[in-house]
Amino acid sequence: MIHIGIDFGGTKVEVAALNVAGEFLTRNRTANPGNYERAIRTIREMVAAIKAEHGSACTIGIGVPGSISITTGKMRNANSTYLNGRPFREDLCKALGQNVYLANDANCLAMSESFDGAAAGSHIAAAIILGTGCGGGLVVDCQLIEGRNGIAGEWGHLSLPFPTAEEAPGPQCWCGKHGCLETWISGTGFQRDFQASSGIALTSEEIIERFREGDSVAVAAFERWLDRLARGLTAICGVIDPDVVVLGGGLSNVEEIYERLPKLVPKYLFSDAWTTRVIKAKWGDSSGVRGAARLWSSANIPRGESKVLERARVGSP
Repeated sequence: MIHIGIDFGGTKVEVAALNVAGEFLTRNRTANPGNYERAIRTIREMVAAIKAEHGSACTIGIGVPGSISITTGKMRNANSTYLNGRPFREDLCKALGQNVYLANDANCLAMSESFDGAAAGSHIAAAIILGTGCGGGLVVDCQLIEGRNGIAGEWGHLSLPFPTAEEAPGPQCWCGKHGCLETWISGTGFQRDFQASSGIALTSEEIIERFREGDSVAVAAFERWLDRLARGLTAICGVIDPDVVVLGGGLSNVEEIYERLPKLVPKYLFSDAWTTRVIKAKWGDSSGVRGAARLWSSANIPRGESKVLERARVGSP
């Protein structure tokens, strides 16, 4: 029996097969297909290739950039907006011909890192994706916390705390509001802010390269971004006060974050001490696909499956 995980990201789709020990057997990536029908077809083809190589006895889990509505059973809040309002889970089950487990991609990151990753052994762990968007997940004692409405940990569409006059009301977000954290601290937000100040469109990687070379515009852009990330963390720490914050997504690979960010958070936090660890995901950008592959296992969710995951599940392996 193999366990297939699918990480359906804003820019890419990764499909991987793990054995029972959590070791990768194979993994493949492709660009986000860009529309609903191609997404279903792409996933079907990638899963079929894995089954052809490793056999058809498998479980399948998928992490998605959104969540399932507890009232309609359809996708909502996905930054790949073509998923919203569609019965994604049900359509995947039909296309793949078997049961599929589904959870938010940041929740998959949180589960993976809390189970055998950077947050292993922690009491309260918050996981944050700094990629195309900036989703979040929350795990307490290895139990995924999704909340009554399935939105626990979703910090990306809170407003940026302590905005300056220049930052208010903030850019319009795809969700319809202005000034969401996602518009500031996601990779997309980082690029937008740099372009607004420089007139140059660059990728996050190119901006970071210029920052490291000492380019003054890039240095200023990075310092603004890091300060906004620190302010955003106060929204999490002031409510759940985690032992550890695990960062995933493309920007989590910027090593300067881990030395500089902990020095910025305390000045915004209502506390005389802040000892929370901010660490990079052990499994890097593989955490999402690893967490998705393990959604089948009740061993990853002690004390029973969370209500939202249970509703997102179809049948049993």
